[in-house]
Amino acid sequence: MRVHAQRAGALLGGLMFPAWSMADWTLNMTPGVTGTSNEIFSLHMTILWICVVIGVVVFGVMFWSIFAHRKSQGAKPANFHENTLVEILWTIIPFVILVVMAIPATATLVDMYDTSESEVDIKITGYQWKWQYEYINEDFGYFSNLATPRDQIENRQAKGENYLLEVDNHLVIPVGKKIRFLVTANDVIHSWWVPDFGVKKDAIPGFINETWTRVDKPGIYRGQCTELCGKDHGFMPVVVEAVPEEEYNTWVAEKKEAAERERQLTQKDWTMAELMERGEKAYQTACAACHQADGSGAPPAFPALKGSPIATQDMAAHIDIVVNGKSGTAMQAFGNQLSEVDLAAVITYERNAWGNNTGEMVTPKEIFDYKNQQ
Repeated sequence: MRVHAQRAGALLGGLMFPAWSMADWTLNMTPGVTGTSNEIFSLHMTILWICVVIGVVVFGVMFWSIFAHRKSQGAKPANFHENTLVEILWTIIPFVILVVMAIPATATLVDMYDTSESEVDIKITGYQWKWQYEYINEDFGYFSNLATPRDQIENRQAKGENYLLEVDNHLVIPVGKKIRFLVTANDVIHSWWVPDFGVKKDAIPGFINETWTRVDKPGIYRGQCTELCGKDHGFMPVVVEAVPEEEYNTWVAEKKEAAERERQLTQKDWTMAELMERGEKAYQTACAACHQADGSGAPPAFPALKGSPIATQDMAAHIDIVVNGKSGTAMQAFGNQLSEVDLAAVITYERNAWGNNTGEMVTPKEIFDYKNQQ
């Protein structure tokens, strides 16, 4: 009863104070920040007003006819079978309207699909449930994962400002440059969408779709995966950061140096404590969504790692399933997703966390050698 009273009060308040209740209610599209997005908005408005005019004329004639020729005024229905002129007119007029609509629509579509003369090429690969960005011309890449804390998702903390729309690694692009995106997927169909850019492209395994953008205004722009791709579909945001060219060049140089340092870490002598610390971070990013933060899993699709044979017994089998995945199941192959260091760290963590306590550790060198033997 109390719930019904609250709902009734909210409805009454909305009716009494419509300006308050509808302050953030927007019915139209937003123009965006790129030439393409503004072309799409302009096309949308053109078609909208054409439809409005058609609606006003058609319904105006219909309502006038109903009112002016009503039976109470003595109107008699006409009795005729066909009229050649009328049939010609209602064929020609819609044809002309469709041509008028098609001209700007075709121009916009041609521009949207023209990926030639790009200045930066980025390959985007969708995974369950993250994005991989590879800068083809610069020979480096990285993964972008949801950064919203699990405590917020599970309602143990208050929601942040960008709840479910924040990531650990932004896609960074330079302003004023034509950026070509090569979009594909590793597992199931995803869809990469940034509304401010007017860009939405399906990521399909085995296919590469192309699209492009040119951002003239620095800033952070957010989007999401818009193709239902599994249980964490809603936890797969897109965050693009557009920066001035000089800042972009500095960032690229830093990323290249970081990638080289990461490769050199394979030869480092790691301690158990170091691997456990890094492994916990890697596990929370790559594994916790399925196997849970405490290793309890979500059977039967996602088995528990806490006390499981795979994490406490055969080391070789554990390495194999993490690196190569398991066909026919939701277990992905992380061999190309994580570095040798992170693979070694996460396997070490799984074998010693949550009371597993095997005392065994895997080094990045062992992972590197294992990959080369395959």
